[in-house]
Amino acid sequence: MLPHDSAIKHVTGESVYVNDINIGDQMLYGHLVYSKHAHAKIKLINIKKALELDGVRSILSYKDIPGENQMGPVFHDEICLAEKEVSFIGQVILLIAAESKEIARLAEKLVEIEYDPLSAILDLETAIQKNNRLHPPRKIECGNIDTSFNTSDHFFWGTLKTGGQDHWYLETQSCLAVPGEGKEIKIYSSTQHPSETQAIVAEVLGIQKNEVEVEVRRMGGAFGGKETQANHYAAWSALLANATGRPVKLHLSRDEDQIITGKRHRTISNYKVGFGKDGKINALDIDLHLDAGSSSDLTMAILERAIFHVDNAYYIPNLRVIGNTWKTNLPSNTAMRGFGGPQGMAVIENIIDRIARFLRKDAFEIRKLNFYKQISENLTHYSQKVENNRLQLLYDQLIKSSDYLKRRNQINKFNQLTSFTKKGMAMTPVKFGISFTTSFLNQAGALVNIYKDGTVLVNHGGTEMGQGLHTKILQVASSELGISLEFIKVTATNTSKVPNTSATAASSGSDLNGMAVKNAIKKLKKRLAKVALKKWCIGTELISEVQFENNEVSLGSRPKLTIPFVDLINLAYLERTSLSATGYYKTPDIHFDKEKGKGNPFHYFAFGMAVSEVEVDTLTGFAKVIRTDILHDVGKSLNEGIDIGQIEGGFVQGMGWVTTEYLKYDEKGNLLNHSPDTYKIPTIQDIPKDFRVDILKNVPNPNTIKQSKAVGEPPFMLALSVWLAIKDAISAVGDHKVEPEFELPATNEVILKSIEKNQG
Repeated sequence: MLPHDSAIKHVTGESVYVNDINIGDQMLYGHLVYSKHAHAKIKLINIKKALELDGVRSILSYKDIPGENQMGPVFHDEICLAEKEVSFIGQVILLIAAESKEIARLAEKLVEIEYDPLSAILDLETAIQKNNRLHPPRKIECGNIDTSFNTSDHFFWGTLKTGGQDHWYLETQSCLAVPGEGKEIKIYSSTQHPSETQAIVAEVLGIQKNEVEVEVRRMGGAFGGKETQANHYAAWSALLANATGRPVKLHLSRDEDQIITGKRHRTISNYKVGFGKDGKINALDIDLHLDAGSSSDLTMAILERAIFHVDNAYYIPNLRVIGNTWKTNLPSNTAMRGFGGPQGMAVIENIIDRIARFLRKDAFEIRKLNFYKQISENLTHYSQKVENNRLQLLYDQLIKSSDYLKRRNQINKFNQLTSFTKKGMAMTPVKFGISFTTSFLNQAGALVNIYKDGTVLVNHGGTEMGQGLHTKILQVASSELGISLEFIKVTATNTSKVPNTSATAASSGSDLNGMAVKNAIKKLKKRLAKVALKKWCIGTELISEVQFENNEVSLGSRPKLTIPFVDLINLAYLERTSLSATGYYKTPDIHFDKEKGKGNPFHYFAFGMAVSEVEVDTLTGFAKVIRTDILHDVGKSLNEGIDIGQIEGGFVQGMGWVTTEYLKYDEKGNLLNHSPDTYKIPTIQDIPKDFRVDILKNVPNPNTIKQSKAVGEPPFMLALSVWLAIKDAISAVGDHKVEPEFELPATNEVILKSIEKNQG
């Protein structure tokens, strides 16, 4: 099993991140002056004293932007620098470049800004009440929602609130801009989307894209927070570099990062569900509301994925979901792992839990009853067939391997004997669509160069953020060329080598870029095969028999005809054969009609299932995870070690969202917990004491790179098993006779309030 290609570099400190790059004494340090008001008119800005400070080289406002004052990635509703009004705390007004970060901070204190405060909308409820919409609502509907409730044995209404979440990547937002000749500028950015960063920088500088080169060696985590919002820091550092003619580095402190950046979207979901006496869901009507923050960013795409995933793993013949987006005076919310999927799935999983409690059954029975089936009951509410369905297989294996039934009986007995400690358990599945829901984004490019010594340099459009993408691409290249790993290097992602790339997001990094690299290598192998056949004095009709393996090239029907790979490369060079090839891939057979709400937006579905057991202290609200069993479908794994790491990491990050990561704002819109001592991400103490993670075996995925499946996002939603296990423990306080009032995240406070109400 090949370890992560940078594992040793990370441990030794050899890995280079943006903030590690120092290109000499000419480098300046960037600093941001941002609004301290959630909504206000800017009455006056005075930078005279700040400019007089020794070491300050430039202070820029929107008036100094040579191009467009805009950095909205989809909709142009997000300005680069505030003009006459600010709409959230953290909105950048001025840029400072100085000889040191300390001087820049001193300069900020000398800047005078006078505001005229305006009323602000700081929560989703107020935005809905004031009808402060971002965009028109979206709807997907199947069956006959109105008549289906009349044929249901039972129905109920409900509301679920889910909270936001900070990305809390280890490397905060960072960028280094280096001016070159003429209008040229090179951007070293911690971005998931180099091509979009290139475009935004070109727009704000008023230059062509071919003047802007963006390079990404690696990121210290991203989780969606650097898909669009890394563009901001690239634009700001580029503006300062352009104004000063010197390199400018911009690197945020943890507090600055949490105050300025957008989060996962908060939601309110109102629902009505109709179901039979057996628990089979007949009808579901959902109004889903997303807090977009101050501008669009990727909110509409996130909304789309949320409404795609309100079914999760369940066939619902009559379903209507209406998605709404609302503006608030908070930083623009953005992509985060799961991209709307968690918010959608939380609704249906809570509904299933409620149905089970209402019918006095175990929720795992209701889940099994409502699963998508292999042949019938396999059509989603947007009319895509759920093919290669692994749900029943996962269920059968996990119920057995987790010893679910025996443990459930033990938990029930434990709860009958204890007063102040209760245990709970829940099993939750995930069915997650893989592809960008915006169809044209499902494409990728690559550039593969072979040098005369037989070594290979692979360039592709994906970015490495710790998820092991470069390692998987390295393995793909090695397998396709039939040469050892030590002869291959995957280089930094660079817009001058592979243009017009999509973001490394939507769990599609390996799927798209792996196939693009394979395509490039296929071209090279065809050229090299012709050279080998010519050497062996054999016609090209046998080209399909030429094999590349074990650092040699041979002919299948005549195994004695072999040539070392490196010798063939030298011969190909002498024969004037191109040893460089571009590769390209576009995902086949995906389409979606947004007006009709129908189509095939996903190439395939990834499946997973988890069983979590928790223990809750009913006096303090403290919950600990005793054991979690996960079985996940990754197709034919490209690298089991990396895939298991992604499953574990995604699950634990999901635990943070459903338990401890609560964003606390005051009445003025200030984020109060913007540091690691007050914002509680999961630590080693929170990981399940008994953590069992396994990969579903013998389930190759057709029509993907090496028959694999994406694994970055789907495991995140398995953490809903922890959330509902906590709810199960709370329910035990009232002997499961009362439906607990419950929210997400289930903080100590939420747990205690729910227990108090459950006790009557």
